[in-house]
Amino acid sequence: MSLFGFIRRYVLAVAAVPFPIANNVVANEPAAGVSMADFMKSNPDCMEFSDQCSVCAVLDGKAVCSTPKIACIKKPYICTRRGD
Repeated sequence: MSLFGFIRRYVLAVAAVPFPIANNVVANEPAAGVSMADFMKSNPDCMEFSDQCSVCAVLDGKAVCSTPKIACIKKPYICTRRGD
């Protein structure tokens, strides 16, 4: 095999790698397609909620969230603490 043939096969093999990774990123969007803003609007009395990746608290009407866990898979938002 010539050097050119080797390089061509190597470049094509490396170029094929990002496609499965990109497909997984799209697949890990929140289940049920409910955005954080929509969840907060439909649960106005919820003071803390989670998507199994981050924990969020509602302060002055805005969500303040922790850093997502490593390698988490987002799930639908659930309220973990309601207002008094």
